[in-house]
Amino acid sequence: MEFDADLDAKGLLCPLPVLKARKRLQALASGQVLRVEADDPAAVIDMPHFCAEAGHALALTEDQGSAQVYYIRKA
Repeated sequence: MEFDADLDAKGLLCPLPVLKARKRLQALASGQVLRVEADDPAAVIDMPHFCAEAGHALALTEDQGSAQVYYIRKA
């Protein structure tokens, strides 16, 4: 999937992946996609919850070894 910005949140624990994603999304225009890589086990719950609460679309989730990759389309 194509994306407009990338965030490497590997090695960060809750709530840092979500907080950094929120900050990175602020710089994007509506409809643009942020790709987030995270290996925090809580991110599996936190990222979908963050997207639902903020109105963003979680376009795709992929497993990449020990990390998960989230594609978030900004509202």
